[in-house]
Amino acid sequence: MELRQLRYFVKVAETLNFSEAARSLFITQSTLSQQIRQLEDSLDTQLLNRTSHSVALTEAGEELLPYARRTLLDAELCEQRIRDLDKGLCGTLNIGVTYSFSPILTESLLTFMKEFPKVKLNILYKPMSELMELLVSRDLDFVLAFKPNEPIPGVESHYLFQNFLAVIVPDSHPLAAEKGVTIDMLRRYDIALPSRGLQARNALERMAGERMAELNVKIELNEVNILLKLLRQAKLVSVLAEATVMNESGITAIPLLGERCEMDGCVHVLNDSYRKRSMQEFIKILSNSIAVRARQNAWL
Repeated sequence: MELRQLRYFVKVAETLNFSEAARSLFITQSTLSQQIRQLEDSLDTQLLNRTSHSVALTEAGEELLPYARRTLLDAELCEQRIRDLDKGLCGTLNIGVTYSFSPILTESLLTFMKEFPKVKLNILYKPMSELMELLVSRDLDFVLAFKPNEPIPGVESHYLFQNFLAVIVPDSHPLAAEKGVTIDMLRRYDIALPSRGLQARNALERMAGERMAELNVKIELNEVNILLKLLRQAKLVSVLAEATVMNESGITAIPLLGERCEMDGCVHVLNDSYRKRSMQEFIKILSNSIAVRARQNAWL
């Protein structure tokens, strides 16, 4: 049984006239008759009663007709769905995002939802290590996170923008007026840090080395919004990626001075994986967003 044969059968069933059906289908009447016979042979039953003057559906033909119409409609919808997927107009996009990367994302999410309203977005916020596991298991299409300390097997990390570690303080804090802050300067203040394993914490430990033990760490937590709230209310000092505090009011980000303080924003994908059109469109929107473009040449 072929879709073409079902299409021919439906047209004959609707017109009850082989000549008229053949003209509508732009085929010869003999071709139409041959295809209907092949359909009947494949089903091992007669679908049409033919005489020299009339055509009528058999009981089997009456039974087949609604299923044939439904099958043709489903095939048409399937074809349209695949075309829409190829254009990035529908489907589902699964994105993994680290906590400190999330402020960069808001503008792009709003733009994408406006331009591609039929694409469902699943956004998952987790530490980078967990997101990479989900990427490798193909539960995510891509991950937005800062560049890892070491390459991750099977994962490509594509540069998106330049970022750096920053000392984050309330606007009223003494450090807020500084042009840059060193690790030694941090020793004078109470510190609130992101939990171990989070990217900003990893970058700080890599940069500070043994001097981490000299910091007066009062609290560690893995929720950035609560951390920023504590900074405002308790006048604590933290160290985060500068991008983390984008559009946050009442706090100031001061560059942390020293080597190895860079935190490049990256798009992480599986090696040689299929790239959804919706993913390509999302990354294009993200790359052209104000938040990313402002940081693409931050070193200038």
